[in-house]
Amino acid sequence: MKNMIYIRRRWTNIFMLALSYMTVLTGLFWLAWILWTLISRGYDSLSLSLFTQVTPAPGEAGGLLNAILGSLLMSLVATLIGTPIGILAGTYLSEYSKGSKLGACIRFMNDVLLSSPSIVIGLFIYIVYVTTVGHYSGWAGAFALAIIVIPVVVRTTDNMLALIPNHLREAAYALGCPKWRLIVRICYRSVKAGILTGVLLAIARIMGETAPLLFTALSNQFMSLDMNAPMASLPVVIYSYAASPFDDWNKLAWAGAVLIALFVLLLNIIARVFFKGK
Repeated sequence: MKNMIYIRRRWTNIFMLALSYMTVLTGLFWLAWILWTLISRGYDSLSLSLFTQVTPAPGEAGGLLNAILGSLLMSLVATLIGTPIGILAGTYLSEYSKGSKLGACIRFMNDVLLSSPSIVIGLFIYIVYVTTVGHYSGWAGAFALAIIVIPVVVRTTDNMLALIPNHLREAAYALGCPKWRLIVRICYRSVKAGILTGVLLAIARIMGETAPLLFTALSNQFMSLDMNAPMASLPVVIYSYAASPFDDWNKLAWAGAVLIALFVLLLNIIARVFFKGK
């Protein structure tokens, strides 16, 4: 009887391991296929002019300089806005609202915001900001991206701070350390790698967002770093050029897709490898 139980458990274990390996290989297969398609179609368009020239008119040579700089600028502003808010909100949830109904409500709303379609956030900023000032702008795009950053950083900060053993807090309290100093000098230092990982993952997410920028920053075919004016971005340029009937624009769209894919992949590798266990 015991031998039959052992055999059944052994075959169950083998079956579940095989199923797990199959699901992993399936996911890796689609990832490899996507990367191969992007690189094979966009490799020929990767050149120095891609980083030195602005988006061209149909039939002319050009690059994606204005779109690259626009994406980087709006993502930088969004990160600078969303990261402090997300860290402070996550700190409140983990350190000050334990067991409270307000904390549970904030966590629920943060989860809703985390899973909300980005186009809804773009429409929200369009109604609240764009219609108020009367024009599209880089600020509007940065505000929309910042709202996407905030819930990611909130969730990461909350989860990381929850991993800190309570005896560290108790030891600091026993030495007369105030709570704010405990959080800054002990808690943040203990989980800084985890919080930074969350910030990098948030940046990777907003770098590929298209829908919110269509309603906020729109686009700009010319070089412009004025945040109070319409601004080009890589996702919007890819969206526009991929649907165009011009072959040269289609090639630039594939090149832009390769740049975003490689940048997001690089950020994920940095977050997963270089900050693992720190």
